Amino acid sequence: MEKSALQIARAAYQPKLPKGLQGNVSVKEGAPTQSVADQEEIKKLFPNTYGMPLIEFVPGEAKTYAPFNVGVILSGGQAPGGHNVICGLFDGIKRLNPESKLYGFILGPGGLVDHNYMELTADIIDQYRNTGGFDMIGSGRTKLEKEDQFEKGLEIIKELGIKAVVIIGGDDSNTNACVLAEYYAAKKCGVQVIGCPKTIDGDLKNDQIETSFGFDTACKTYSEVIGNIQRDANSARKYWHFIKLMGRSASHIALECALQCQPNVCIVSEEVEAKNQTLDDIVTYIAQAVANRAADGNHFGVVLVPEGLIEFIPAMKALIAELNDLLATPEGAAVAKDEQREWILGKLSAANKAVYESLPVGVAAQLTMERDPHGNVQVSLIETEKLLSEMVATKLEQWKKEGKFSGKFAALHHFFGYEGRCAAPSNYDADYCYALGTSAAMLIANDKTGYMAIVKNTTAPAAEWVAGGVPITMMMNMEKRNGEMKPVIKKALVRLDGAPFKEFAAHRDQWARETCFVYPGPIQYFGPSEVCDQPTKTLQLEQAK
Repeated sequence: MEKSALQIARAAYQPKLPKGLQGNVSVKEGAPTQSVADQEEIKKLFPNTYGMPLIEFVPGEAKTYAPFNVGVILSGGQAPGGHNVICGLFDGIKRLNPESKLYGFILGPGGLVDHNYMELTADIIDQYRNTGGFDMIGSGRTKLEKEDQFEKGLEIIKELGIKAVVIIGGDDSNTNACVLAEYYAAKKCGVQVIGCPKTIDGDLKNDQIETSFGFDTACKTYSEVIGNIQRDANSARKYWHFIKLMGRSASHIALECALQCQPNVCIVSEEVEAKNQTLDDIVTYIAQAVANRAADGNHFGVVLVPEGLIEFIPAMKALIAELNDLLATPEGAAVAKDEQREWILGKLSAANKAVYESLPVGVAAQLTMERDPHGNVQVSLIETEKLLSEMVATKLEQWKKEGKFSGKFAALHHFFGYEGRCAAPSNYDADYCYALGTSAAMLIANDKTGYMAIVKNTTAPAAEWVAGGVPITMMMNMEKRNGEMKPVIKKALVRLDGAPFKEFAAHRDQWARETCFVYPGPIQYFGPSEVCDQPTKTLQLEQAK
């Protein structure tokens, strides 16, 4: 396989490890834990993996370990650094005993159920060090939640002599890891299950998990391109760029990119919901920013829009919920596409009908497209950025007739998503992920199950990072999913009382009127630490660094 000059140079990079994972390692146990909410229900569902202590790895005495085999699974959407988790895991188990083996299950959790696997040898591992993507073994979205899946998995686990399975995924994948750990513990199978926190969306975090891996690289990748667009906007001075950014449930990516780039407008979904804003409120806010800048002679700007915005606007949320119910009926499923709009208008409640009719026809049609496997609207397919720019244009035309606006408005549209999911990991993510993989190896060696590997204090130099594990049950609460109450890891949304949002809110009025653009440029891998090893603005603000 031909490699670029950067790939060749990057392969030689040796990720930095915390002191606690260098050399001989001991386990320091904390106090027993409990779930973030619904303690009695979670304890009842997870009697064998509930209440375990927090784990920290510290320098220790030399120990010998018998060889052990491990299976690894990449689950869900890609995130930069996943390969380094696997590399850290591989190096970690080989350091403990060179006879240990690592097996990769192909194309996600389905590989475990279908017995589709490969042994990951040094030759394979070395090709993927410090690279983006999940192409080493592929990923998938099969959910591990049924007993027959657990039993099918157990067959191949026993056949390969696997001591533990490491599941690298987001909140849903790690919830499934916890269920799997409990099942194998209850049956006394002798199989451990360890999780690793992955998602570029940044919504898998809490008091123990500072950030999910991939968030750093993805935000830096998007911020580079946003900066380039801002430079173009400031050069041509004739376009407003509407940029939609990934993040289905939370606005962490949009907020981080705003902190890095200082665009004119950034919408934060969580604020929209908290303030009970309508679609018209958002459109009016953007249109006012356009009008104010036009009054200063600036007919250009940049607007950041989080992918999941539509579902956070209360009126839109109500409309989507009713559409989900209507389209799930046999009658709804059978309606021909060319008759769908009239059929829907005849069925919707008055309030939702009014919202539906107010939307541009193309966007209204996008709300009725095929649902995902959970019955949810696929928000990444809804062109929210075009919806907003069209409605802003309409509003400005109306203001022009009323004499409130005399400027020019021309919009261009972008969606940045897949560009960031498989980018070559930043030094931060390369180091963080390698440490997570090494932590997973140490959790396995110390016979832990139902834990997620964690690394903390990551705004400090890497040697001062603190590695360990957190019981997955500690992060759980009960939520309604598909009509039933289920145990799930609590998703972290943008906190409006948090330091990152407060910093943004303190400056956004100035950014809206003036041209305060910052141009972050591409990710740097070689050079001074203050350029190459910086964590996200979000993390620095949260830790007051």
